[in-house]
Amino acid sequence: MSHRLHVCQVLLKPPELSETFISAVPRYLAANVTVVDSWIPQVGGVPVLSNHLPARVWRRARRSLARQPWEREITLGYEAAFRRFRADVALAEFGPAGTRVLDACTGQQVPLVVRFHGYDAYFRGTLEEHGEAYRRLFASARAVIAPSRAMVAQLQGLGAPSAKTHCVPYGIDCETFSGACPGKATRTVLAVGRFVEKKAPHLTLLAFRDATRDLPDARLRFIGDGRLLDACRDLAIAIGIGDRVVFLGAQPPDVVQREMRSARVFAQHSVLASSGDSEGLPVSILEAGAAGLPVVATRHAGIPEMVREGLDGYLVDERDVAGMSAALREILESADLAQRMGAQFQARVRTEFSIEITMSRLLSVLEMASNLVEREA
Repeated sequence: MSHRLHVCQVLLKPPELSETFISAVPRYLAANVTVVDSWIPQVGGVPVLSNHLPARVWRRARRSLARQPWEREITLGYEAAFRRFRADVALAEFGPAGTRVLDACTGQQVPLVVRFHGYDAYFRGTLEEHGEAYRRLFASARAVIAPSRAMVAQLQGLGAPSAKTHCVPYGIDCETFSGACPGKATRTVLAVGRFVEKKAPHLTLLAFRDATRDLPDARLRFIGDGRLLDACRDLAIAIGIGDRVVFLGAQPPDVVQREMRSARVFAQHSVLASSGDSEGLPVSILEAGAAGLPVVATRHAGIPEMVREGLDGYLVDERDVAGMSAALREILESADLAQRMGAQFQARVRTEFSIEITMSRLLSVLEMASNLVEREA
């Protein structure tokens, strides 16, 4: 393709530290990517529509005369962004962003691709709020992307046409996440993720306690924050492991990389939340694999699509604390096992989940969806 694709990546808010799968797009995608974010569309912190008083008064008067809702101004902002940055395709991150930008894409004849990630495909409150809008979205979008086969099936169950639905996993910069040597590491368990119900950090704490009752040198290090953090701090003290658990809070990628290089095993006890919320494809598990760590996790959502049981680590059923405890214990007691599993998982991530491979797949979907293909055909 002679013309470099122009992509407007649409976000309802700037990405969180943990949302590296979103911030990776402008960094690694082989296209011209403009990030249009926030509720009132802006690029680089500057509103797309003029914020000067005369312009605001004129838009308000025009809305009043035409009896248009205030949301129409948001649509005008996206339309202006698509024109200014010559968008060949819009990539909406999360389902609600897709519904927000749908009218602008229709008005400017910009093909829309929407990428789902987790709560937007599973959380019952979101599905109830956006049910009708999702039906419109699935009918109008050129493509619908999910990071796992499990989520593809979920979206198709919600009405996404199978011909439009694509599985494009997240990718990892394997050169950045490398250097772990679990066979030589101390008995350190690392967990990375938000302290929310679907991550079940309290169950990781219980499994660690049971796995290390007679391993006083073992340590658990948690990276992440969230509304369950204070409760988990209290729980660690209450069950007698407060002196062996370190809560590091939210940390930038370089700290996550450093912690992975010092650990023996990565743990994540993801579960289906009471709200229906679920994981997509946990990036932290892929990062652990790229670093060279074995993983103990649950048979949840897309995790079994990444981790091969008995090869890259161990998988247990959701809420099976005893099973996770036994798996952690086995790896903590055997440096050779940790090294072998970590090396196997690292090789798998490099060949199937590298950022180069997954961004190439994402670009293929965007090119296929764009008007550019039609113009050059």
